[in-house]
Amino acid sequence: MGIFSKFVSKLKGQSTADPLDWQELESELLGADLGPTLTSQIIQSAKLIKGDDALASLTQILNSHLSTKARELANNEAVTAVMVVGVNGTGKTTSVAKLAAHLKSSGNSVVLAAADTFRAAAVDQLQTWGNRIGVEVISGKDGAEPASVAFDAATRVKDLQTDYLLIDTAGRLHNKNDLMAELEKVKRVVEKSLAVSEVLLVIDATTGQNGIAQAKIFTEAVKVTGLIVTKLDGTARGGVALAIESALDIPIKFIGTGESDRDFAEFEPKAYLSGLISD
Repeated sequence: MGIFSKFVSKLKGQSTADPLDWQELESELLGADLGPTLTSQIIQSAKLIKGDDALASLTQILNSHLSTKARELANNEAVTAVMVVGVNGTGKTTSVAKLAAHLKSSGNSVVLAAADTFRAAAVDQLQTWGNRIGVEVISGKDGAEPASVAFDAATRVKDLQTDYLLIDTAGRLHNKNDLMAELEKVKRVVEKSLAVSEVLLVIDATTGQNGIAQAKIFTEAVKVTGLIVTKLDGTARGGVALAIESALDIPIKFIGTGESDRDFAEFEPKAYLSGLISD
């Protein structure tokens, strides 16, 4: 049941909702991780809704809080370089692999760069995924500099004329400043060979408002062009996707809903809003 479904049912056939209805709606929205600012904005707009057009009006209100920026992944005539960033534990490395599988299934050639070298498990994980889905993974020696691995991968894909280079980056260093400086360095080094067309930030839907805070920090370091939201399924409080787009105006481009490489899809705003509202 969508987080707005009971509210729509109450409004149908009524011209207004009573104060208890508004309090209940506010509690539901806060519980669904929309956050206090967006919750207040939606309620103020919803109070103007008439019962006979509740569904259409609410859909329009929610849609106005989604980003209007392009959701399609960049696709250059030459190699398209994509950096994938995010804190450890969000499903970042897995999302890189799933995106690679998604692109390959669409007929694109893909190379992966295992530049999260501070975490040996991340390199091993990406190599395992690469073998599974049949794409080349560029990695360095133990303890290699992330920027060095990314540069080697950029050189390799230029020789191969690969369609996409996906770069998995570090998600945690000793402190925030170190992490951001490392990401800036990776981007700068790659762009000696290739333009970085996309920086995708991976956010775990179950982290709620913390996801917005993470996005703000990463955007300060590298211009984030799109989001991959993981665990956006029946167990996640799915309102966070709306909250993120409303707060940051960064489009969600892909969602992950499970462990398989098939549990990954392009984000569809209409279907998402329908899910929030439907019975």
